[in-house]
Amino acid sequence: MSLTKKIKEFALDIGYSKVGIIPADSFSDYLADISNRSEMYSFFLKGASRAADPRSQMPTAKSIITTVYDYSQKNFPQELTDKIARIYQARCYNAPPDRIHGARPQLLRRFLENAGCEVGIGTIVPERIAAAKAGIVNFGRNNFAYANGIGSFIYLTSFLVDQELEYDAPTLEVGCPEGCRACIKACPTQAIYEPQKLNPLRCIAYNNFFRQDEMPGGSFVPYDIREKIGTKIHGCDICQEVCPRNRKKVTAQKADDEYLTQIAKDYTLTNFLHMTDDFYQTRVQPLMHNYIKHKKYFQRNAAIALGNLADPAAIPDLALAMADTEELVREYAAWALGKIGSNPAKQVLEVSLASEVSPAVQREITAALLAM
Repeated sequence: MSLTKKIKEFALDIGYSKVGIIPADSFSDYLADISNRSEMYSFFLKGASRAADPRSQMPTAKSIITTVYDYSQKNFPQELTDKIARIYQARCYNAPPDRIHGARPQLLRRFLENAGCEVGIGTIVPERIAAAKAGIVNFGRNNFAYANGIGSFIYLTSFLVDQELEYDAPTLEVGCPEGCRACIKACPTQAIYEPQKLNPLRCIAYNNFFRQDEMPGGSFVPYDIREKIGTKIHGCDICQEVCPRNRKKVTAQKADDEYLTQIAKDYTLTNFLHMTDDFYQTRVQPLMHNYIKHKKYFQRNAAIALGNLADPAAIPDLALAMADTEELVREYAAWALGKIGSNPAKQVLEVSLASEVSPAVQREITAALLAM
């Protein structure tokens, strides 16, 4: 049996859904596309440049082994999908090595090394394009990759190796129904501005994750985006949920994920707003350990969600948040109280303004009061 066949069979045996292999050539078209939209992707240009050139990361690289994992094999509780994208609920996105989905790539890496391959460490490639070049996915107009028989609820992982292997034929094509624009119409923030073109700065996920103090643009979530985020606090699946190519997967009867069922009751917006260290460690970290490393951004996102719900029952919790030690939390709690807009909310804002020392929070309180 050839090494290529052994690799593919082992990958399928340990739970990957599809495997493809391509030469470790550069992805110049990918980099050109990102560079041509640099005003949208300035935060990512350095990473894109690195990903586009595999051999700059591993000079001995000859092949890219790319894999698909179907993470939608079990049911996701509605009370979680209202707030958290499915890929994070599935606990497979860059999972740590001591978790089941982190162990899988380690098993494949060990198999490759035992087979005599040098395997790149810390390498990255444009996963969706690599998988399409390897013939295991095609593209959707929503910018996601789709695997035949699965849909777009997939996680892609690639490995650079120093061996020449047998290469697969590409599927660099859009597989969507002719004329379908369901994802473009459904995107609340109009982040998908034309087929296969996304402005990440308007994407709900970007505004959840990357609006942080140390990022370009800082932690400020634009007002027009806030109002369209709804109750999403960590990622968004709307453009995948409405896609006819995913309908069968979304509506299929599947077994519950018992872990998610057990923890879902704790995933209230108020628990996120008043996040304790224990909640962060036992509820947030197992699912959402990738992008947000500070509790205050989860708290901010929860405040936005509560503001969008505009439920007066949240006023006492937002009043407590107005006394939070984090300026960012107070700022967005003030915005949320302004969105609720009742007399009790107004009273909380007026009392808070009298003692608030942060100019940013003072501005948000004043704006909220003026809008009432």
